[in-house]
Amino acid sequence: MPFAWERGDLQPGGRWHAGGAGPVQYLADTPDGAWAEVIRHFEITDAADLAGLRHTVWAVEVPDDLELAAPRLGRRTLTGGLRTYDECRREAARLRATGATAIAAPSAALRDGEARGWRVEGGLRPAAERDGRVIAIFGPRPDLVAWRASVEGKPDRALLEKVRPLR
Repeated sequence: MPFAWERGDLQPGGRWHAGGAGPVQYLADTPDGAWAEVIRHFEITDAADLAGLRHTVWAVEVPDDLELAAPRLGRRTLTGGLRTYDECRREAARLRATGATAIAAPSAALRDGEARGWRVEGGLRPAAERDGRVIAIFGPRPDLVAWRASVEGKPDRALLEKVRPLR
């Protein structure tokens, strides 16, 4: 599958747009954040269910000049479940009406502090805590460039503990 949506009529709805109102390109700022979004979307909570999960992960170059609007919503709404989607969609529509072409928001899928990476110091060690972000870019974006980071990849089982369940 391509890494970006070209037609909004084929894209299912998400946090920042209703079905048929896209396309909207959803990007995570870390690979763990991207996997967390997939795990949360499929409502996977059991490690055994990860065995059948295989996806291509893309590294997408976000243009340096992309202006990222910030939604004016509380953290509970920004990281909430399906019941918060309507409020997020209204906020996205408000921002788009003011000219916003992209937004940055906290990752709803990745628990706070879990966007940490890794470092090497006497072996592999977790890096400092950091919060994950999601970038939603509105409209088709043929200017985006991406690289396949993995083909038919699968997430680490340990990531399951870092995912905020979809409720």
